[in-house]
Amino acid sequence: MTTSLPLVFDEPRRAKKPPRHLADLTGEERRTAVAALGEPAFRANQLSNHYFSRLVSDPAEMTDLPAATRDKLVADLMPPLLTRVRDLECDNGETRKTLWKLLDGSLVESVLMRYPGRVTMCVSSQAGCGMACPFCATGQGGLTRNMSTAEIVEQVVDGARALARGEVAGGPGRVSNIVFMGMGEPMANYKAVMGAVRRFTDPSPEGLGISARGVTVSTVGLVPRINQLATEGIPVTLALSLHAPDDELRDELVPINNRWKVDEVLDAAWGYARQTKRRVSIEYAMIRDINDHAWRADLLAEKLNARGDWGWVHVNLIPLNPTPGSKWTASDPADEREFVRRLEAAGIPTTVRDTRGQEIDGACGQLAAASK
Repeated sequence: MTTSLPLVFDEPRRAKKPPRHLADLTGEERRTAVAALGEPAFRANQLSNHYFSRLVSDPAEMTDLPAATRDKLVADLMPPLLTRVRDLECDNGETRKTLWKLLDGSLVESVLMRYPGRVTMCVSSQAGCGMACPFCATGQGGLTRNMSTAEIVEQVVDGARALARGEVAGGPGRVSNIVFMGMGEPMANYKAVMGAVRRFTDPSPEGLGISARGVTVSTVGLVPRINQLATEGIPVTLALSLHAPDDELRDELVPINNRWKVDEVLDAAWGYARQTKRRVSIEYAMIRDINDHAWRADLLAEKLNARGDWGWVHVNLIPLNPTPGSKWTASDPADEREFVRRLEAAGIPTTVRDTRGQEIDGACGQLAAASK
């Protein structure tokens, strides 16, 4: 059950960097960049308004900018970063997975999911992933490179545009929730991810104006980065991909556990909840006959309750989504129900995740960015 892939925390040195984009920059950095182009600094606010509020990138639509300088400003500060390869849809068009090609040819995926009353975008933060979890298609592909802040933001802006234009089933709408649960380990690309979080949550026109409570950052357990996230002052939801409550099994399922053990990562998650007053989500993929035993439910509850019963945590069980060639499959429904029953009996709020996008390989653990 072990994986032969190594853990990779740093992107390859040969990785190419995308060009600078408006979304990479803070408001002050945008004004400096515009001034360096010989334009008044206030043009940065106009560009920000077009990109984040009006959701346009065509210079012809930016009629408040001088015609003589529009193309130059857009070419320098809004270069194309993502090229759409294809869209796949299911759920009557309410779930859409998009395959993107980055400028260096790397492939990444994002997923838009429309629910009654909300729209969630699942975004990628790396091309590939270096965490090597053996049951995850992305992790088994290895790490190609980190994505830039703007490449991450562009995934959401594209979804926002499609919603604003009424191109998604259900009519016009807006993105209300963002989850960093696409390709990559967000905490291994911390600076760019935090830049994207700020662009998502900054008020318009500096950013998209999405509530921090609507943003979820997931991690397999990079303890120093969890601790750092707690100091950022942005109350996003932390989702910890635990998948096993005991070190013996988690060492195999989540190789990062060989560096930071279960108790260490749960202590960090508890510290995040204590600091931010935000409930932490424990993500737990239910794998038949591997981690779905009743005694593991009891152990998980014991470990979570040992750190406090003040509602700091809830468990999100995920029926394992199939990936090509995998020897693992989802738990038997009866075992899943017993797992839920034991957690709830111990006072742990527990949900079973909706497996949206499974038929288009858009569900958790399925994003592999295949070109065919």
